[in-house]
Amino acid sequence: MKTIVTVSRSIRVCESTNAPEGWNDYLRRWGYDGFHLRSEWSTIFASALRHRPHHLWVEDSGRITGVLPLMYVAGPLFGRFLVSQPYLNTGGVLADSGDAEAMLIESAVQLAEKLDVRHLELRHEKRIDHPALNGVNTEKVHMRLTLPSTSEELWEGLKSKLRSQVRKPLNDPGLVAHFGHLERLDEFYSIFCQNMRDLGTPPFSRTLFREMLKQFGEQAEICTVTFRETPVASGLIVHGPDVTLIPSASSLREFNHTSCNMLMYWHVLKRSVDRGQKAFDFGRSTLGSGTHKFKEQWGAEAYPAVWQYASRTGKISEMRPNSGKYDRMIETWKKLPVWFTRLIGPEIVRGIP
Repeated sequence: MKTIVTVSRSIRVCESTNAPEGWNDYLRRWGYDGFHLRSEWSTIFASALRHRPHHLWVEDSGRITGVLPLMYVAGPLFGRFLVSQPYLNTGGVLADSGDAEAMLIESAVQLAEKLDVRHLELRHEKRIDHPALNGVNTEKVHMRLTLPSTSEELWEGLKSKLRSQVRKPLNDPGLVAHFGHLERLDEFYSIFCQNMRDLGTPPFSRTLFREMLKQFGEQAEICTVTFRETPVASGLIVHGPDVTLIPSASSLREFNHTSCNMLMYWHVLKRSVDRGQKAFDFGRSTLGSGTHKFKEQWGAEAYPAVWQYASRTGKISEMRPNSGKYDRMIETWKKLPVWFTRLIGPEIVRGIP
């Protein structure tokens, strides 16, 4: 059952897995930024992670002029949160005016109080000034690569050292890259879970990736690299408006010597170029970290990630893996059997914002 409350100037707070009519049409005007707020994501998170969607929007004379999707994230270990958007690196408010932005944030803060969450988290790329937003996290940056018009230009644009690193697996007949859809989900998920265990992180459920593939259809696909027919690296990519993102990618450490991960990234970049995409989004990284340097070597540039908070209890840093609070838990997790992490991990990670 849908609940709609009119607050002021036709701003509405709606609790439903279905966004209002015109929601996606409005977001298409925002291109890649709007893609992260599309109604498909609400369906995915509700189905796979059991998050409860809340859709906030501003109407002016019956026309949508601003939106904010929020997911109510709750679990027994970490508490309750209101997030836009969980799992994704980008989310938060999109609106035609500062007034609409302010109205949406004010309504979100009221909802956070009503639901008694620890904090409201808005994953912005630019800072929005609002008195209720009392915390910010800017320690990571988005790493994005502007793509050329042809794969030949892509190759020529790589530095000579990187071309050598890619040429090695390209010339190895034992390594083969495959693109597919749901038929490649099992091999992707097997690699993903082993990699997450090695990192000391609980894995998301298989259902999350299945729903992404189902909801986005031909816009989503899996690239898997096999070594002598054994899957050793795999990534799920989603082709948004003009930009391809790679929400999750993994490789098996024991096959690092084959450079299978380099081959996978070359093929997903080439795939993006062949589809006419203008940019590739490698995701967020901490400046100077190993993942930052890996993405930078492909030519990716840093863009701001400004995650803003209305914190009601506790510190926002407490939920970060590098806070030191979870060091012992991470080391213990690395020693668990992969099958066991697949069994208990999804229920743990679904409650982490």
